[in-house]
Amino acid sequence: QVQLVDSGGGLVQAGGSLRLSCAASGRTFSSYAMGWFRQAPGKEREFVAAISWSGGNTYYADSVKGRFTISRDNAKNTVYLQMNSLKPEDTAVYYCAASYHYPSITYDYWGQGTQVTVSS
Repeated sequence: QVQLVDSGGGLVQAGGSLRLSCAASGRTFSSYAMGWFRQAPGKEREFVAAISWSGGNTYYADSVKGRFTISRDNAKNTVYLQMNSLKPEDTAVYYCAASYHYPSITYDYWGQGTQVTVSS
């Protein structure tokens, strides 16, 4: 098993930046592909970005491509989501997740979420 703790959310103005972090503990972090998801009020959870075990491969939702960057540091057991040029529609609770597979439709472990609010 792996335990995930999300952090780094907050309130930011449109056009600003935030970096989310997800710290993992438990089994070997590099055994997991990692993803970020988000859920806005009244909406279903949606995929944001994913990264392979070594970090060599990434992919993104069209809505964040070119603005968000996912990365990982396996020595620190941490995955990051750098969010630039934020828009009010990026407001959501953001969750990191771990999967044994890449790319993956299903994720096995989830963080508790961190709130991101973008004001116009």
